[in-house]
Amino acid sequence: MLEIIHGAGWPIWLLLLTSVFGLALIIERFLSLRSRQLLPPGLLQQVIEMVHQRKDTPEALSLLATGSALGRVLAEVVAASAEPEHLRQAAIEDVGADVSHRLNRYLPALGTIAVIGPLLGLFGTVVGMIEIFGAYSPTGADPSQLARGISIALYNTGFGILIAIPALIFHSYFRSRVENFLHQMERQASRLNRLLDKERPHERT
Repeated sequence: MLEIIHGAGWPIWLLLLTSVFGLALIIERFLSLRSRQLLPPGLLQQVIEMVHQRKDTPEALSLLATGSALGRVLAEVVAASAEPEHLRQAAIEDVGADVSHRLNRYLPALGTIAVIGPLLGLFGTVVGMIEIFGAYSPTGADPSQLARGISIALYNTGFGILIAIPALIFHSYFRSRVENFLHQMERQASRLNRLLDKERPHERT
């Protein structure tokens, strides 16, 4: 490995730092976007039972909102259940937008890594080409400098592509996963909202 780094020249360090940053983002998103953590099984039914038993106190809703992303959305639905329709929708949309922002956190950075990886590889290729042209002189070419220039160009090109491919794959995977989570949250929030429409029509003006 050290021989590869030496052969790739100093531009490889930019790619290595980028790869470490990208790996950290991928691990963080894997840990943060776990289904059981964001959408605890049976949470909607628990909230429905809480509403039926009239235990939806501010303290209970605050605890629900801090437990998970779905809990935050459902807590807002219950908290705004006595408000007029337009105020309820605005409150639910606001909390939904905030949850979406949190779930999509760091994904733009991962997408940026997928873009700049090949560019950094191209930069290393240019450095290698400079080394190659520098190997030529009126008296002939320096074989060792020529070989080093080729090595820098090829290694950096390869590393740039190697970084970009998994970054792009995981960026698309996490985006799809977030969209699925948001869709499920929206469905459960709509179901709870419809139930509250039937349960508490007299509380709304």
